[in-house]
Amino acid sequence: MFELGREGKKVVSTIDDLLSAAGAVTVEGLWGSSAPFLAGHIVSRMPRHTLYITAHIDQADRLQEDLETFSGRVVDVLPGWESSRPELLLGDEIAAERLEVLTRLTKAVMEGTPTILVAPVQALMFPTPMRETLLANSLTIAPELTIEIDVFAQWLVERGYQRLDQVEQPGDFSIRGDIVDIYPSGVGYPVRCDFFGDQIEAIRRFDPASKRSHETLNTFTINALPEFMEKQESCIFLDHLPADTLIFWHEPIEVSEVARTFLHRLADPVGMYPYEAIFSRAKAFHQVSLVRFMAEFSKERVRVDISPLPKFETQANQALDQLLALSRELPKIYIFCDNAAQRDRLAELLSSKDAAWMDRIVLVDGLLDHGFIWPAEGFACIGDQELFHRYEYRHRLRRRSTVRTVDNFLELDHGDYVVHVNHGIGRFQGLQTKKGINGRTEEYLAIQYADKAVVQVPVGQMDLVQKYVGGFRGHPPLSKPGSKAWQNAKQRVIEAVSDLAQEMLEVQAKRETLGGIVFPPDNDWQKQMEEAFIYQETEDQLLAVRDIKLDMMKPRAMDRLLCGDVGYGKTEIAIRAAFKAVTAGYQVAVLVPTTILAEQHYRTFKERLADFPFTIDFLNRFRTKSEQAITTAKAIDGKIDILIGTHRILSDDVQFANLGLVIVDEEQRFGVMHKERLKKMRATVDVLTLTATPIPRTLHMSLIGLRDISTLTTPPLDRRSIQTEIRKFDLSLIRQGILRELNRGGQVFFVHNLVHNIESLADQLRQAVPEARFIVGHGQMKERELERVMMKFLNREADVLVSTTIIESGVDIPSANTMFINNADRFGLAELHQLRGRVGRYKYRAYAYLLLPEKRPITPIAERRLRAVEEYSELGAGFRIAMRDLEIRGAGNILGPEQSGHIAAVGYELYCDLLSGAVRRMKNQEPQTVRKANIDLALSGFIPTRYIGSDRQRLEIYRRLAQSQSVSEINQLEKDIRDIFGSKIPQEVSLMLDLARIRLLAGLWSIKSIVRRDEEIIFTLTDPKAGQEIFNRIHIQPRFFEPTEVHLPLPPRYMEPKTLIRILFKMLEHHPQTD
Repeated sequence: MFELGREGKKVVSTIDDLLSAAGAVTVEGLWGSSAPFLAGHIVSRMPRHTLYITAHIDQADRLQEDLETFSGRVVDVLPGWESSRPELLLGDEIAAERLEVLTRLTKAVMEGTPTILVAPVQALMFPTPMRETLLANSLTIAPELTIEIDVFAQWLVERGYQRLDQVEQPGDFSIRGDIVDIYPSGVGYPVRCDFFGDQIEAIRRFDPASKRSHETLNTFTINALPEFMEKQESCIFLDHLPADTLIFWHEPIEVSEVARTFLHRLADPVGMYPYEAIFSRAKAFHQVSLVRFMAEFSKERVRVDISPLPKFETQANQALDQLLALSRELPKIYIFCDNAAQRDRLAELLSSKDAAWMDRIVLVDGLLDHGFIWPAEGFACIGDQELFHRYEYRHRLRRRSTVRTVDNFLELDHGDYVVHVNHGIGRFQGLQTKKGINGRTEEYLAIQYADKAVVQVPVGQMDLVQKYVGGFRGHPPLSKPGSKAWQNAKQRVIEAVSDLAQEMLEVQAKRETLGGIVFPPDNDWQKQMEEAFIYQETEDQLLAVRDIKLDMMKPRAMDRLLCGDVGYGKTEIAIRAAFKAVTAGYQVAVLVPTTILAEQHYRTFKERLADFPFTIDFLNRFRTKSEQAITTAKAIDGKIDILIGTHRILSDDVQFANLGLVIVDEEQRFGVMHKERLKKMRATVDVLTLTATPIPRTLHMSLIGLRDISTLTTPPLDRRSIQTEIRKFDLSLIRQGILRELNRGGQVFFVHNLVHNIESLADQLRQAVPEARFIVGHGQMKERELERVMMKFLNREADVLVSTTIIESGVDIPSANTMFINNADRFGLAELHQLRGRVGRYKYRAYAYLLLPEKRPITPIAERRLRAVEEYSELGAGFRIAMRDLEIRGAGNILGPEQSGHIAAVGYELYCDLLSGAVRRMKNQEPQTVRKANIDLALSGFIPTRYIGSDRQRLEIYRRLAQSQSVSEINQLEKDIRDIFGSKIPQEVSLMLDLARIRLLAGLWSIKSIVRRDEEIIFTLTDPKAGQEIFNRIHIQPRFFEPTEVHLPLPPRYMEPKTLIRILFKMLEHHPQTD
C-alpha cells in the first residue's frame, strides 16, 4: 500500500466527510482498477466491515484480487448461483462456500474484526439462513470435549450428513469403533476424531485419498449441510451486516440492469430478493457509488479525473519503449507483477533500455486487473499482463483438488469378472470365512469358473487375482480350472509380448547408435521463464519437465510420449521444452491436428513467451498464399524460432535452417503419410508427442525401458469437476442450462451428431432461447466455412455452438462451461469423456448434460456406459473411465491394434505383467517381485468383521498386504490400519501382519516354505548355504534330513502363537538386504 499525494488525500477526506454528513456519495471519473484502488484507501483510512457489490460473477474475483492488493487485507467473495436454487443437486459447492463465508462473517462480527467482502449482485438475491439459525446449527469440538458417539452421530444425521463405510466427499461421515471421520461442508478437508469412551482425545486432518491423518487441530467447527440449512427460516444477506458497514456499488446502473435481467431469466424466482429489496435494505448503511461516467445515484458527488492507459504495442520491444516514454511524463509508474520471476525479468528488460528507469518506475508484487493514470496525483498503475498482452483468463488460485487414486481391483462387485494367474478367467462371488480342519479361521475369495466350479483363494494369495478388463464386447468365456486351455492362452501372449518387446528394444538401440542433439543445461532465461509461470505446477508436471530435459541433454534423439487428461497442463510442458531448444539456438516445429488448434497454440506460445526475443509464427489455411510463402522463407533462413501448424508443416516446401525439436499433438489423428514423415524425423531430431488418451500406470510401468512415457494425473489448482447429469431431451431444461451460462457471461456447446437435421434442431433451440446467439458447425461444411464458424465462437461472437463432434479435438475455450450432448446413448465411452473435457477449463463449475431421446429406448450397454460417465465426473476421471475402454484404446495407440486380441485373452493387468516380465528377461534383469515363502503354521490371521465390517475395506487391506514388497511397506500398512480403524488391533490382524512379514523375510533367506507338523517346524530351502546362518541364531539344535529340508523341534510352550512368531523373527531378522 503506497502513500497518496495531496490530491488523493483530499479526495478520500472529502468522501469521508460526505459519508458522515449525507450517508451516500458518488465518485465519478474512475477508469480501470482505480475504483478498487480508491475503495482500498478509504477502507484503510477507517477500518470497518465492507461490502463491495459488483454486476458480474467473474468480475467479483478480479475485484477481490485488486482489493487485496490495495488494502493489504484478506478479501472474501460471496459466491452466487447462475440459475434458480431448486435445480441444484446435493453436495453443491457454491451452497457450501456461501455457508462458509457466512460463518466467517458471523464470527468476525461477534469478535469485532472488520472484514472486506465482494459480492456479485446475484449472490445477494438468494436467501441466507438467519444468524440465530446459523449459530444453533454449528458445533465446535475440541480435545477433552465430552459427547457420546451416538449423540454426535445423531447431531450429524439431523443436519444432513450421511453415514457411510468411509468418507469420500463433503457431507459424509463414518464411525469405526472409537474413531469418527467427518467431511464437513465448505472446509475443503475431512477430520478424524479419536474418542476414549465419551471424550474426544484428538482431532486430526486427514487426506481423503490415502485416508492418512496428519495435522493435529486444537479446535474445529462443524456446520450443518447447506441442504439442511436451506429448509430453515431465511433472511436477506444484508441482515447479517453490522450497522457501521460501508457498502461500495461498482457501476450501480449496470448492477441494477444485471440483477433485473437475472431475475427475469430465472425459471423459478420464488423466494428471491429483487434488486429493489437489496437497494432498499442498503440505505441503512453508508454507501459509495463508484462510476466511470456521471450517474444519478446520490446527491453528493466527487469528481476524480482518472485516465485510461494507452494501448501498448503487441511487440515487447515497442511496448517497453512506450512505457519508458510514459515514465518521462509522470513522476511515478507502479507496475504490478504476478511473481518475483516476472518482476526480475521486467527489471532486466528495462535495464537493457534505460539505466535510470528505477528513478521513475517501481515494480510491485501483486495483482492488478486494469491499469490507470491519475494525472493530478502524478502516477500510473499498470499490470504487467497489460504491458505484454497475456493471460485473458488469469486469477489467483488457492486450492488443490484431491483425486483419489483408485486401485481398479477395489471397485470389485459380486459377479464381476476376475483373472487368477494360474486358473484363468472367473467370476467373483465375494469374501467367505470358514474354519479349516485344524479349527483355524481363514477368509477366502470365492471365484466361480466354467461348469459352476468354485475355487477358494486364500486372501494371502490375493496378488494372484486381478479384475478382468479386456475390451470384450459382451462377457469373456469362463476358464476351466486345471485345463491346459488357460496355460496355452497365456503362453501365446508371452510369445507375443516377447516379440513386441524385442521389436521395441531394437528401435531403442537404433536410436542410441544414430545419436542426436545434446542440448545444454538450463540457462538463466529458462529459469526466469519457468518461474514466471503464474500457476503452481503439479508434482506430475515438474517430474515430466525434468524427464524431458534429461532426454534432451542425452546424446540420442528424444522420443517421449506425454499423456494427460484434458486440461492437465501438457501445453505448458511443451512450451518449456520448446524454450529450452530455442535458447540453445535450434528451431522448433509444433504439429497440431486442426487449424483452430494451430491458432490457439500460436496465441498461447506468443502470450507465454511475450517478454523474450523469439519469433513465433504459424502456418494454416487462414494464411494467404503470399503469407505462407513469407513464413516458409523465414523458416528456411532461420528467422522463425517456433513454427506452429497443421500437417502443412510436413509439406516438402517447409524446410528449417536448424530444426532441433518437433512437438506433436495427438499423433494418432494424423494420416499414414504424415506418420511416415514423422518416423523419419524421429531418427534425427528430438520428438515430444502429446496425447489426452490416458495411458494407465500399469501399462506405463510395464513399458519402462521400451518407451519413454510421462503421465499427468494430478488436476491443476482450482480446477473443478464437471457436474454430469443424464436427462431426457427437454427444451425447458436446455433453456435453463443455456441461460445459466449466459448469466455468468459464458458460452455453451450443444453436440448433435446428425448433419441432416442439425439446422432444424438449431432453429428449435433458437425459438426456445431467443436471448442467445446460435451458430452451427459440422464436418460436411467446406473447411474454410467451418473454420470461420469456430473462430466466431472462439472470439465470442456467438453464445451457443451447435455442432457435431468436431469439438472433440482439443479446442480450448475457457469461457464455454456448459455442454449438452444429444442422443448421448449413441456415443462411445471414450468419446463422451473427451467431449466432456472441452468444458471445465476455467475455475467455475462446469455442467455436462447427457440427453436421451424422449421416446426411443436405450440398450442396457448404453445405459451402463452413460452411468459410468455420470459417476466418474470428478477430476482425472479419464484414468478411471480408462478402466472401461480408454485403456484399450491407449494400449492400441502405443502397442499397435494387433495386441488388442492378446489383451482380451488374459486381461489387461496380466498382459502388462507379462510384458514387463518379457522386458526384464531380455535385459537380463531380476524379476520385479520379491520371493515370498509359503507359510503354514496353523495360525489364524485375518480381519474379523467386528473390526472392519466393510468387505471393500477388508479387500483393500488384503490387497495391499499381498502386494507388499518389503517389511517397511507392511509396517506402513499397520500404521495406516491403526490410524484409520483404531489403535486397538485385534490379535487376528496382528497375527496376519506378522505372518506376512515372516513370508517376506523367509524369502530373502532363500526359504521356500515354513510348515508346522506336530511338534516340529519344517524349513524347505532353495539355497542350503544361504539358509544355514539363521539356525545359528537360536539355542535349539535343528535336524538336517537333506540339504534343502531342515526340521526344528520345539517344546509345546514354544508353539504358543506369540512365542513362535518371536522365535521366527529372531531367526529371520537382519538380512543384509533389510539392514
